[in-house]
Amino acid sequence: MSRLLYSLLMRLSAPLLWLRMRRRARQEPSYGAYPKERFALYGDQPAPLVRPVWIHAVSLGETRAAQPLIRAVLDRGLPVLLTHTTATGRAEGGRLFKTEIDSGQLHQAWLPYDMPGAIRRFYGYFAPRCGLLIETEVWPNVVAEAASHNVRLALVSARLSARSARRAARLGTLAKEAFGALDAVLAQTAQDAQRLRDVGARDPQVVGNLKFDIALPVDQIAEGRAWRQALNRQVLAIASTREGEDEGFIAALKRQLPAGGPLVLLIPRHPQRFDNVAAMLTAAGMRVLRRSAMQAGEAVPDDVQVILGDTLGEMPRFYAAADVAIVAGSFAPLGGQNLIEAAACGVPVIVGPHTFNFAQASDDAVEAGAALRVTDAADAIRTALAVLADQAKQTAMRTAAEQFTAAHTGATQRVVDHISAWW
Repeated sequence: MSRLLYSLLMRLSAPLLWLRMRRRARQEPSYGAYPKERFALYGDQPAPLVRPVWIHAVSLGETRAAQPLIRAVLDRGLPVLLTHTTATGRAEGGRLFKTEIDSGQLHQAWLPYDMPGAIRRFYGYFAPRCGLLIETEVWPNVVAEAASHNVRLALVSARLSARSARRAARLGTLAKEAFGALDAVLAQTAQDAQRLRDVGARDPQVVGNLKFDIALPVDQIAEGRAWRQALNRQVLAIASTREGEDEGFIAALKRQLPAGGPLVLLIPRHPQRFDNVAAMLTAAGMRVLRRSAMQAGEAVPDDVQVILGDTLGEMPRFYAAADVAIVAGSFAPLGGQNLIEAAACGVPVIVGPHTFNFAQASDDAVEAGAALRVTDAADAIRTALAVLADQAKQTAMRTAAEQFTAAHTGATQRVVDHISAWW
């Protein structure tokens, strides 16, 4: 496909994109905030920053992953434009960098839809000195228009699964031109670098995964561990469940969770699913308490089996409170969610069979003894209960998780070494 045809299709889809945005905003109101930004319609307001370093973190995971890199740029006194596509990513960016937003050093915005006119307006309005795209966000017009505006672009902590590489290959010249026009590609692993090279990237370099450098919030870690101690009860976290996974976990819990067994923290990935998952738990006859309904310092009644994690930004607290964590997104063919944060908290991890979005990290964690791989939700609950019953196994996996995390840090500095001349 040529970029001309792609751009024509994007223009024709503009009304559908607008309708999709409005429909999603009904479920997730913050998704509909500042709707004109998604078409780069900024009105007469002057740009909020002068020559910012632009960093694009599409969603929640990428925003968390980019945190140490954003911090490194801010610490050099540079302004940062932080763009997102999802409401959860924007909310997390607002939470992580509230001080810098209030001071005017960092500004958040939506990345516009990839239409030539919108992208030209975006570059013309913000005039970034360079752009850093986190992990996978390569859009043909974003890349092509950057060259027209003398904006150097890097794909940072870049990853490309085998499935995504096949999809990119089917796009032919459209993908090759987009990846080939990037000024730098800094990959997570050698396998990612090779796949990126195969789809057109020029000379990708391996720098590692930014997620290993994430700075865990000390207050949340302390609160989570204090909460676990006060519970006087083992805790099993089932984190970042996605569509099609909750049913399997709830059914397995109903069959396998013993009376007086561990407290389960069930944390759906997307906030628009919180109410549905709560209804599933209730329908299964489980005694559930929503995290959003809990008061500070409130004791958890002994008969509560599941706490539904229906808040945002508290994952480190949940992991710190857990004795074992099942990291979901990997029990359906969705590619898995990030297990690095759990390992950094020193928590034994269990993952499912579908971890292609985090293939190297997952394989390395299993090899290091920090994680166990299982086949399905029922197997995950069975394995988690076995680990909870084996203190020696827990201790060994906690130690392995801490060593695994320490061995993979340093990606942020390697990225800075490659691109600091652009600043």
